[in-house]
Amino acid sequence: MATDWKKYGFLFEELVKRDFKNQYRGAVLGVVWSVLSPLLTLLVMRLVFTQFFGHSIEHYTTFLFCGTLAFSFFSDSTSQGMFTLRSNVQIYSRVNMPRYIFLLSKNTQLLCNFALTMCVFLVFCLLDSVAVTPRFLLLLYPILCMVVFNIGLGLFLAVLLVLFRDIQYLWNVIVRLLMYLSAVFYNVNSYPPLIQRVFLLNPVYCFIRYFRQVVLDGVTPSLEFHLLILAYTLAALALGCGIYWKFKDSYLSYFE
Repeated sequence: MATDWKKYGFLFEELVKRDFKNQYRGAVLGVVWSVLSPLLTLLVMRLVFTQFFGHSIEHYTTFLFCGTLAFSFFSDSTSQGMFTLRSNVQIYSRVNMPRYIFLLSKNTQLLCNFALTMCVFLVFCLLDSVAVTPRFLLLLYPILCMVVFNIGLGLFLAVLLVLFRDIQYLWNVIVRLLMYLSAVFYNVNSYPPLIQRVFLLNPVYCFIRYFRQVVLDGVTPSLEFHLLILAYTLAALALGCGIYWKFKDSYLSYFE
């Protein structure tokens, strides 16, 4: 990996720049959409769900922003990352290079978008009278885990898309289902303890819960919760790397 980075570092930078340009090509507002898009999603969700959940949840705007911030990062990284092998076949079919570099460049571009949105998120916390404390530095842990988790799952989906074209439609349905199962706009504390533990089987919910515990509850998540998130992260990475290395020498045959 280190050797690949030294050899293809310049190419990686150019791919990140290309992803930025392609994403906002033809858009009048350009890169502003990277921040405006999640804000519009937040606005729509707040208008729709405030009447149902907002009255019983303190700082509901920040509560909702925590959910949309984490879930959008997951959704964008996996939904866009799954196309990196198929859409770049014309490049790696002619140039001998590690194919995972396309997924890494896409995730780097989306991480930059996420960082911009995080700045807006901190402003919203202040406007919503949520204290921004040094404890917020703990958010680096779930963010780093999400990056690795998204890369692992993205590798898995990218290979599956090469093998089975229909996976893109199935994944769209799964992402939509996950949004409702990840407590993006509602609180699970009103459910029985057993149901609350069932939610922990969803890694996306765990990332969202970590954000809310730090930002809204002002507490440090338990060691067990840290280990649970780490386990999900390593499992996704192992899954993605495993299927990538299994089929890495046969991708091109599926395009012939």
